[in-house]
Amino acid sequence: MDLEAYADVHRDRWQELDRLARRRHRSGADVDALVSAYQEAATDLARIRGAAPRTATGDRLSLTLFRARLRFTGTPVDPLSAVTTFFAVQLPAALYRIRWTTIWVALVTAAVAVVVGVWISTTPGAVDTFGTPEALRRYATQDFVDYYSDHGLGAFTAQVWTNNAYIAASMVAFGITGLFVPYAIVQNAVGLGVSGAVMHSQGRLGDFFLYIAPHGQLELYSIFLAAAAGLMIAWSWVAPGPRTRAQALAEDGRALITVAVGLTLTLLLSGLVEGVVTRQPWPWPVKIGIGTLALAVVLVYQWVVGGRAHRAGERGDLEEFERGATALTAD
Repeated sequence: MDLEAYADVHRDRWQELDRLARRRHRSGADVDALVSAYQEAATDLARIRGAAPRTATGDRLSLTLFRARLRFTGTPVDPLSAVTTFFAVQLPAALYRIRWTTIWVALVTAAVAVVVGVWISTTPGAVDTFGTPEALRRYATQDFVDYYSDHGLGAFTAQVWTNNAYIAASMVAFGITGLFVPYAIVQNAVGLGVSGAVMHSQGRLGDFFLYIAPHGQLELYSIFLAAAAGLMIAWSWVAPGPRTRAQALAEDGRALITVAVGLTLTLLLSGLVEGVVTRQPWPWPVKIGIGTLALAVVLVYQWVVGGRAHRAGERGDLEEFERGATALTAD
């Protein structure tokens, strides 16, 4: 399609639509003309977008249509509808976009933790650098286990949740630096490796995995999601593709910052598991099974619900007119 020729043929009709949309007072005939012109222009925009998804002509016509639509639908967005759209479409689509990056972050974390743990465990004297023999014994036999029951249920759950939510939000927000997320990933992995090595040195490696498994599955996966979102935001201005760097950063930043909102909920769920389930005198298969079920719910939400939204064209960003205008460029 020759867009310039197509625009020349229909420009007068589009200008008439714009004039009607800007008019403050309209007669019945004007309203009929506005609706009719809107329908015709919407068809024109669909043809233009089919030929070229982003053009200056299409953007101008889209803006005109938006202004006209406000004249006969100018009602505010229903808050309930907006919340439903966010959780049913935008958030899962944003989570789906970072699915493979999340897996890579998990693999890197596991690899670093294993390497650190094995190195400390097999290097003579390495474990001793983390405390006296008595301190290491107390950590492995008392502190590590008592951590989950020393505090009141509500206070402990709230403390765990707010701390983890802060870490996750920081990884998403400071991902743009390109340095904070790798540093946080390595720091987290080293901490896991050190804890595992200390527990192993006291013959309590089994307790290490048992007490982490119920809540740690979802908690760690939430941290991996946060890291993946931060890395994707950083990558958006490193490799913006056909977009400008500012546009890529704005679009991906808006879409992926929603992940931080979702993570407050997944971390609340893991905090409840950690604060309520881990301390219970239930069989370990039951407690671990509850943690696995919590993780499974999040995975289905990300991969199944998110995949459906992504295939429908959703990318997690705001609606076209909610996110504001973008700079027009020459065709």
